[in-house]
Amino acid sequence: MPLLILFIAIPVIEIGLFIQVGGWLGLWPTLAIVILTAVIGTYLLRLQGMAALARLQNNLQTGQSPMDPIVNGAMILVAGVLLLTPGFFTDTVGLLMLTPPVRAMLIRWGAAKFVNRSTVIFTSSSGPRHDPRRDNGAVEGDFVVLDDDDTQTRGNSGWTKPD
Repeated sequence: MPLLILFIAIPVIEIGLFIQVGGWLGLWPTLAIVILTAVIGTYLLRLQGMAALARLQNNLQTGQSPMDPIVNGAMILVAGVLLLTPGFFTDTVGLLMLTPPVRAMLIRWGAAKFVNRSTVIFTSSSGPRHDPRRDNGAVEGDFVVLDDDDTQTRGNSGWTKPD
């Protein structure tokens, strides 16, 4: 439902702003501002996108978590889409999202929302698995049951007690 409200509210806001700014500045200056913000937004998107890609590559090479550059890159992409969308409201939101302090604030807010709504369980294929939701001291693992026939055909491996 909130997405439907956004799809209705944003065009209404944009139309209202176009009417107000167009009445104040006139048609051609209003169109020039819209085109100029798209050009400036594309330039800033390219600069910041390349910087985010370089940070991602650096984090991958040094073994650091790539999550921060990925999230920043995704937000830069959303900001670019907003800047390329004609309108004053979307341009303002897009330009704000291109500023690192606003992105950091949105990331903190989104991370807090995500952590409150989800449970994250980390697993590793190289070791035993542990489910923190069922912390009864047991560690889950994989095993193979050997029949008595298997020990005779394979011989004494040293792991079993001879009869």
